[in-house]
Amino acid sequence: MTQPRRNALTPDALQMMDTIARSGSFAAAARELGRVPSALTYSVRQLEDALDVLLFDRRSRQARLTAAGQELLSEGRRLLAEMDAVANRVKRVSTGWESELTIAVDGVVSRQTLLELVEAFYALRPDGQGSPGTRLRLRTEVMAGLWEALISGQADLAIGVGRDLPPHAGIEQQPLGEIPFVFCVAPHHALAASTDPISDDQLLPHRAVAVADSAQRMSPRTVNLLPGQDVLTVASMQAKIDALLRCLGCGFVPEPLAREHIRAGRLVVRPVGRINAPVRLGYAWRSSATPQPRQAPQGLALQWFLEQLKSPATRRALLERHQGQPSVD
Repeated sequence: MTQPRRNALTPDALQMMDTIARSGSFAAAARELGRVPSALTYSVRQLEDALDVLLFDRRSRQARLTAAGQELLSEGRRLLAEMDAVANRVKRVSTGWESELTIAVDGVVSRQTLLELVEAFYALRPDGQGSPGTRLRLRTEVMAGLWEALISGQADLAIGVGRDLPPHAGIEQQPLGEIPFVFCVAPHHALAASTDPISDDQLLPHRAVAVADSAQRMSPRTVNLLPGQDVLTVASMQAKIDALLRCLGCGFVPEPLAREHIRAGRLVVRPVGRINAPVRLGYAWRSSATPQPRQAPQGLALQWFLEQLKSPATRRALLERHQGQPSVD
């Protein structure tokens, strides 16, 4: 009985489960996979028969997973990621260049500087004929979501991770720098007229604007929010600044990101009573805690980006250059 069950867990079957779960219905999954719904339903029944379990609750019109189905989906996604990782390592051994490199960045990182690094990478000519051929994937994460993407294998390099995070096996870290946060409000906000440091009691009646932590499995982090305070939650730091400009609340933002608005008077900085120390950030990448003789060497694409990050000017630019501001030398 073990062999048929093993044979049923093919990459196609695992991908099918993932597609159904993501799309929310058999019909939508069938369209995405280029199959007719009846054929997809038949494939699911075959998988259920082979595993002798019920994967979907047939009483629901939606593709609702049973507990067994949820477990298969979770483990299946992990297996698919491992398969991709193996294929990537094999390719890396052959050429030295990864077939794909995923870089996750926090919302406080300068997109302009990051894209300039990408542009320089694509200009490489390692063979004298063309670019390395590594496909780059850029993704934005927030707070713990950045660390989660790295340790889960969804990212190879993370830029902007908090330096207060504990060490993790297989992850190496280096400092990126410090970024100051300032408390900002719109000029017509009720707190804009305050010149003395604003206490927590004075902040409590006013709505705060917060950026949602993008972590899905790790415990999300919250910063500078008071118990019982009304909160408007947005998806990115830029969205937070936009909300502050519209006087939808108050909050702490990275000074470099808000600098142009502060200089133009569209936002005003006010002192607060609580400790507001600069945030220490770093960059981290996946490596091996226990290298083996036959282990694939670190990919050349990751090596290239790590080499660029050794430059103090590059690290400063990643934290300082926003909205067309010149690089800090």
